[in-house]
Amino acid sequence: MDGSQHGPLAGFTIGVTAARRADELGTLLKRRGGSVVHAPALRIVQLADDAELLSATKELIARAPDVVVATTAIGFRGWVEAADGWGRGEELLTCLRGAELLARGPKVKGAIRAAGLTEEWSPTSESMAEVLDRLLGEGVEGRRIALQLHGEPLPGFVEALRAGGADVVVVPVYRWMPPEDIAPVDRLIDATVARAVDAVTFTSAPAVASLLARAEERGRLPDLLAALHHDVLAACVGPVTALPLQTRGIDTVQPERFRLGPLVQVLCQELPARARPLPVAGHTLEIRGHAVLVDGVLRPVPPAGMALLKTLVRRPGWVVPRAELLRALPGAGRDEHAVETAMARLRTSLGTPKLITTVVKRGYRLALDPSASADSTYGG
Repeated sequence: MDGSQHGPLAGFTIGVTAARRADELGTLLKRRGGSVVHAPALRIVQLADDAELLSATKELIARAPDVVVATTAIGFRGWVEAADGWGRGEELLTCLRGAELLARGPKVKGAIRAAGLTEEWSPTSESMAEVLDRLLGEGVEGRRIALQLHGEPLPGFVEALRAGGADVVVVPVYRWMPPEDIAPVDRLIDATVARAVDAVTFTSAPAVASLLARAEERGRLPDLLAALHHDVLAACVGPVTALPLQTRGIDTVQPERFRLGPLVQVLCQELPARARPLPVAGHTLEIRGHAVLVDGVLRPVPPAGMALLKTLVRRPGWVVPRAELLRALPGAGRDEHAVETAMARLRTSLGTPKLITTVVKRGYRLALDPSASADSTYGG
């Protein structure tokens, strides 16, 4: 049976830290067979009644900008809606009609057109770096540029424009705040440290910062960083999002296009590639996060059984003593009978008992095929 029918993410558990579009990302992952742990690391606070946004809007209406950079659809819509609420909506739209409107991506273009406006240009890469290159290439000396922020300052963007002689007005439409319910974040941190998730996805730099800050508050930051450094894949939607992790020495994977679909595709490539197939007792064994593919058939395995199997797979073909297997069992204490119980359940889960051989009075071993190298180690 072909395991691909289960989806490339079958057997893997993925943490989702997104606040916006979390359901969309979760659906994409589940369609490909993945299990999802949702823990929004942030919440978006709209600033319709915020003095900063009102002040920036009044400033632009009083003295119109030459250029307006719209970075997110939700932010641009929120700005227009807030201005409507203050009775300044038509004035803002008139102001924007007279400016060169730059849209970071297609969703922002849609929001601009829904407001009855037309964008001048949008980068094919959906990258703010390309927007900056265009502005600096045109020359910004003496130009008034309005920048709709998307939750956090854009690193170096405003500074580069001001260094070029531009008058920059930042428009803070919404802010990122810690989630009201922190419990899901704590559970994701604990699951990551315990290697109970195979990957964690990030769609904004503030989400990364929020997760790391919470881990530090709980005294778990070293353990979290160790897990992300060695065992749990950190998948980021783009380089700006990845920066807080990379500054701490964490390698990340990113799609070429900074979108949710390509991010999921990266996971579909990276996670299965980490699960090396092993020839065992005439079968092909591939260990995933919470399941095993036996000859392409997905077999869910309980946590205790997976702990035993991963311990055996580190030395395929070699006898692993019961005492060592007992240490691998979560909360098993000192009773070696717990190993026998968990091993029986593991064999039942795998559906092929002969994959694991009992060596009387010594322990257990994975029945690696003679044609395979018995001194190989598992790197998955």
